[in-house]
Amino acid sequence: MDVLDDHQQIASGDTISIRILEDRREALQQVVAVTGEVQAPYVGLVNARGKTCRSLAFTLKRELEKNFFKNATVVIAIDRINPEDQIRLRTVDLEFYVMFGFVAKQGKYDLPSNEDISISQAILRAGGFAQFANKEKVKIIRKTPRGNKTVLVNVDGIMRRGDLDKDVYIRKDDVIIVEELNWNF
Repeated sequence: MDVLDDHQQIASGDTISIRILEDRREALQQVVAVTGEVQAPYVGLVNARGKTCRSLAFTLKRELEKNFFKNATVVIAIDRINPEDQIRLRTVDLEFYVMFGFVAKQGKYDLPSNEDISISQAILRAGGFAQFANKEKVKIIRKTPRGNKTVLVNVDGIMRRGDLDKDVYIRKDDVIIVEELNWNF
């Protein structure tokens, strides 16, 4: 791991390859999100922006050795792509949605132009609901030409009963708010 690049910093829109040698799987290619995060195997979302391949590899090594491997060897490389592709990737990655409230990880998430993401998938990407989340009244605030529109979605019904016809797709600039469950004693 000491031979990994320690000069070039990883930026949003870069495509990187992550490989854990002890896992014996092929390298996983990830595009660094607008937020600077990548989805690392076993670890989940990790901030990569501003780090070098070597520093990110050692960060992942520490995390992997906490719970998954006795000794982890992580290899990370910034994949070389031509300048036109780099500009295109950075432009596409500027679309996002925002997640607030009672989820495991609040923040800004990429909305890839080549895939549809539903509200249930967005909740899962945010690490799922927090302990006291109101799963039956998740708000999606959407900008429209006539002003903001609020849509209430019963995500509990989608996930538990499979009401997939009520699984609303997320659009660019949507704000998702998961409020606290109201308790009546």
